[in-house]
Amino acid sequence: QVQLVESGGGLVQAGGSLRLSCATSGRGFSRYAMGWFRQAPGKEREFVTSIAWNGGDRYYGDSVKGRFTVSRDNAKNTVYLQMNSLKPEDTAVYSCAASTIIGGTQFAEEYDHWGQGTQVTVSS
Repeated sequence: QVQLVESGGGLVQAGGSLRLSCATSGRGFSRYAMGWFRQAPGKEREFVTSIAWNGGDRYYGDSVKGRFTVSRDNAKNTVYLQMNSLKPEDTAVYSCAASTIIGGTQFAEEYDHWGQGTQVTVSS
């Protein structure tokens, strides 16, 4: 069983940056692709990014391309989301997830384990 805990959320002004972390416990972190999703109040969950098990393939949602960067450290069992040039529309709860589709996937239903999420609020 993989357990995921996100951290690093908070309040930031538009144009600012935040780095989210997702620490995992349990066995086999390096065998999972990892993803980040977000959900704003009244909106559907949105794919943000995914990273393959070995940090190779990375995919981004159109709304974050060029501003967000995903990375992972398999020695630390942690995945990161660097968010730059933040906009008010980036405000949401951000959750990390683990998938056995080792190349990564944008589909939430293909993730097996989820964290509780961390709130990111961007003020204008």
